[in-house]
Amino acid sequence: MTIKSKYGLENHGFSDLGQVYWNLSTPALYEHAIRNREGQVAHLGPLAVRTGNHTGRSPNDKFIVVDDETTDKVWWGNNKKFSPEAFERLQARLLAYFQQRDVYVQDLYAGADPRYRLPVRVINTFAWHNLFARDMFIRPKGNELETHVPQFTVIDAPGFHATPELDSTLTGTFILLNFTKRLVLIGGTEYAGEMKKSIFSVLNYMLPQQGVLSMHCSANYGKDKEDSALFFGLSGTGKTTLSADPNRTLIGDDEHGWSDNGIFNFEGGCYAKVINLSKEGEPEIYEKTRRFGTIIENVVIDSESRRLDLNDATYTENTRAAYSIETISNADPGGLAGHPKNVVFLTADAFGVLPPVSRLTPEQAMYHFISGYTAKVAGTEKGVTEPSATFSACFGAPFMTLHPTEYATLLRDKLNKHGSTVWLVNTGWSGGSYGVGNRMSLKVTRAIITAVLDGSLENVPTTVDPIFGLQIPVSVPNVPTEILNPRNTWASGEAYDTKARELAAKFRNNFAKYADQAAPEVIAAGPQG
Repeated sequence: MTIKSKYGLENHGFSDLGQVYWNLSTPALYEHAIRNREGQVAHLGPLAVRTGNHTGRSPNDKFIVVDDETTDKVWWGNNKKFSPEAFERLQARLLAYFQQRDVYVQDLYAGADPRYRLPVRVINTFAWHNLFARDMFIRPKGNELETHVPQFTVIDAPGFHATPELDSTLTGTFILLNFTKRLVLIGGTEYAGEMKKSIFSVLNYMLPQQGVLSMHCSANYGKDKEDSALFFGLSGTGKTTLSADPNRTLIGDDEHGWSDNGIFNFEGGCYAKVINLSKEGEPEIYEKTRRFGTIIENVVIDSESRRLDLNDATYTENTRAAYSIETISNADPGGLAGHPKNVVFLTADAFGVLPPVSRLTPEQAMYHFISGYTAKVAGTEKGVTEPSATFSACFGAPFMTLHPTEYATLLRDKLNKHGSTVWLVNTGWSGGSYGVGNRMSLKVTRAIITAVLDGSLENVPTTVDPIFGLQIPVSVPNVPTEILNPRNTWASGEAYDTKARELAAKFRNNFAKYADQAAPEVIAAGPQG
């Protein structure tokens, strides 16, 4: 028997619906997805689905309604405006689309801390999208379902396409956030990740106004919950790999909040990339691709044996697995921990000029947090023959609804209040740029992370990099001393200086767009060479 909230769908404007399926279990949603021909059961039980033309997010189709609530708060330099009138028109057409259709409803929470959790309702036309929401968000317990009243609602209809000339969208796809109505409308895309990231964008708007820092990062803890750590990093920097430490307990792999009480996971699940995943390299995630309850997106599947080929990128490089965090053996499903002792910024520097590890002052932490640097390597895009610097504010610019300096100020205040130490760890190249130098070995990086987390570097003397101003430890246990100063690893010191100044200039050029709202001491904490 499913439990229905007393807060009905009529409160969202729905009428004349077909069958409404409330809070179905995972097995029931499997049955509906198969019956609706939305996917197929793969070997050992995961639900394999395809997401059509959209195999990733559509950032150009995401808008925020501009009104009295948002006009002076949202960072419009990063977010696109949508008028309330156009939203009303599109919402009316979307509600009409739902008439006589069967719908799936999940009542859930975003945020593990009861003091800050957001009651969320997700309404779908696809059963597997409803299962995705059930996997990714936090499920109510006991009698919470009956009394659940959503404070934000996601209405998701992949089969409904906007008409740009009528609806003021750019294409037939739309992701619309309305903070006054507490409503997200999604259409024209079958990529389920839009639901997850829309609610993350919502939390990035709401929580900082309550003094909570919302963060795009993974988190774990060691011997106890007071020994927690945060890991920030863009794709390819090792954020998931390095936070998935068998000797530590995983809190979450993607989105967290930092309040006066400590850190907390926003989610109840994980959404991991699985391209080229191996049992040897990522055993925990690999096992999730072989179990009932996991959703597998856009992975090639043999039509007879139903076995997955995780190495086949025919449909996309962005193949994904969505699963509940409760299925991870060394995860804490409660999602709560104390204030972090260490905060790690991960960067894959393909220029080969940043040190393997350096300690940051609070002002430097703000600067590098706002910058969100990593690098693409040559060959990843047509015509790219040199490393390409990539900057994403707060290590997650597409989801940041406020100005980056607001998040950075909260970060600095919490670092100072709780005595957390920030480290910049380069998982990229050493001894030269990409094509000349070598990628930092995972063994070395793991040794660095171990030394950071076990306190081995707390009292180690440091030298200051003359160009970037970073504090470089003179020694790290189990790491060759000669690689700690990157200039010493290059065949030519002059060539290193040239490349380092080139990257420093890219940092300064990128930061110029934030300088009007950044404090002088933060600007001064950037590269000076």
